[in-house]
Amino acid sequence: MGKVQQILLARRPEGMPVLEDFQLAEADMPVPGDGEFLVAMRVGSVDPAIRGFLDDRPSYIEPVALGAPINGMSLGEVVQSNNADYPVGTFVRAFATWQDHYVLSGESWGLEKVHQQDDTELHHYMGALGPVGLTAWVGLFAVGEAKPGETVVVSAAAGATGSTVGQIAKARGCKVIGIVGSAEKVEVIRDLGFDAAIDYRATPDIAAEIAKVAPEGVDVYFDNVGGEMLEAILPLMRLHGRVAVCGMIGQYNDADHPYGVKTLWQLVVNRIRMQGFITYDYPEVLGQAQAELDEWVAQGKLRPLANLRDGFATLPQAFIDLMSGRTVGKTLVCI
Repeated sequence: MGKVQQILLARRPEGMPVLEDFQLAEADMPVPGDGEFLVAMRVGSVDPAIRGFLDDRPSYIEPVALGAPINGMSLGEVVQSNNADYPVGTFVRAFATWQDHYVLSGESWGLEKVHQQDDTELHHYMGALGPVGLTAWVGLFAVGEAKPGETVVVSAAAGATGSTVGQIAKARGCKVIGIVGSAEKVEVIRDLGFDAAIDYRATPDIAAEIAKVAPEGVDVYFDNVGGEMLEAILPLMRLHGRVAVCGMIGQYNDADHPYGVKTLWQLVVNRIRMQGFITYDYPEVLGQAQAELDEWVAQGKLRPLANLRDGFATLPQAFIDLMSGRTVGKTLVCI
């Protein structure tokens, strides 16, 4: 039957996750039932949202149980199938678990077939040509309704989603301001074509710095951080501005003490629309999103950034590095 490797939740993290919160284990190889198929993980995705799944509190999915495999997005190859729509050799991505083999069905959340192009590395289909790119597109255009000529601000702009948001906003003709946390990351997003880059750690007044480069205000804020950053930007929003809330990484490691944003009155003053979203709430636009992402990459308007690790067992350390803010681009583990 063989064995499957798993990364289990050994204990619930307190603040920043550490290696002792995870356990590498083995279990019997899962067997697909009727309509199901066995997938061998080829690329594991490491995402900030996973941190919320590790706490014993409600989220948009159930918390990971102690002793259970960690949940996360994964791209893999079908190696055994009882489903004619997903024959052996098909590449798929879906919300799965941190196992080197796992079972899916046609009803699995986020399930999509991946059609790899000859000149594109597989891991990009878990990054800018996959869930990262789709999240950026949905948040920016379906939720944020960004239009050519508008000013877009994106936080965590050197990260997986933020770096993609900035590039596709430029591809649509927007002015783009990126907020990052180091001088190195300033150079990264300038090289990607952002109109302005601000290191929030190097300024005592982030709002003043944004106002210098966006004197007429902000039309769309793509929020990956929340907290004090959101508080600073809300008063800079223009009339009928939009805030697309993708994540709040600024408080994932301390969810018991969320920051109280003091400028929410600006939602009324400037009739701002602020909305959280999950990519797969918008299935009707994902085909258009994928087609545009593919085209922008082909045209050189979208340059995927990837922080690659090798080997299934490196998933926990890759996740810890991501949550500590040490990474640039999309963190992926190749199996």
